[in-house]
Amino acid sequence: MALRINDTAPDFTARTTEGEIRFHEWMGDSYAIIFSHPRDFTPVCTTEFSVVAQLVPEFEKRNTKVLGVSVDSLDDHGKWKRDIEAVAGVPANFAMADDTSLTIARAYDMFPADVSLPTENRTPAHTATVRSVFIIGPDKKVRLTMTYPMSVGRNFAEILRALDAVQATDGVPISTPANWNPGEDVIVALSLNDQQAEERFGKVTRTLPYLRYVAQPQR
Repeated sequence: MALRINDTAPDFTARTTEGEIRFHEWMGDSYAIIFSHPRDFTPVCTTEFSVVAQLVPEFEKRNTKVLGVSVDSLDDHGKWKRDIEAVAGVPANFAMADDTSLTIARAYDMFPADVSLPTENRTPAHTATVRSVFIIGPDKKVRLTMTYPMSVGRNFAEILRALDAVQATDGVPISTPANWNPGEDVIVALSLNDQQAEERFGKVTRTLPYLRYVAQPQR
């Protein structure tokens, strides 16, 4: 069964470019993002990992650890990392996990419906939808998932925006409207009446009886 929002993210042990990790222990009290891809030395994924390398400082500001997962070996990761850094123009200072056993891909149900996994001569097409994103909270619960086809490069600006929205609403009775960006108004949860909303958040702007905006609370 596919992982659902609020499921506990499966724990695993993996060899990575930053050493061996036990995922839950490695996360600690941080948020984590797992993003995966079908093979090293492929064009779209090289551009994606390059963007992640550039965004490492932004993830660090958000107390978020990033783990890239590949079905290739740690040795291949080390070689591919040079290409990533050449494209990014910065060091690739994030962990990349060896998932040649497909342990992580299977635990997180990353495969397409018609998957076929030969034991030899596996190509990127065989693991086509091992291109998933999971945002996981400090409580090890899945907060958000995204899965992309081979032909569509991920928009990491949106992934960063989604992380901001997850963190802004975590444990607070608010939600974010369509196209929300950090610093913009947020929506009050229906569990609060107008008086409760004003007492907690200040001025309430009513667009509809059930659609009420307040300034984004400071965390």
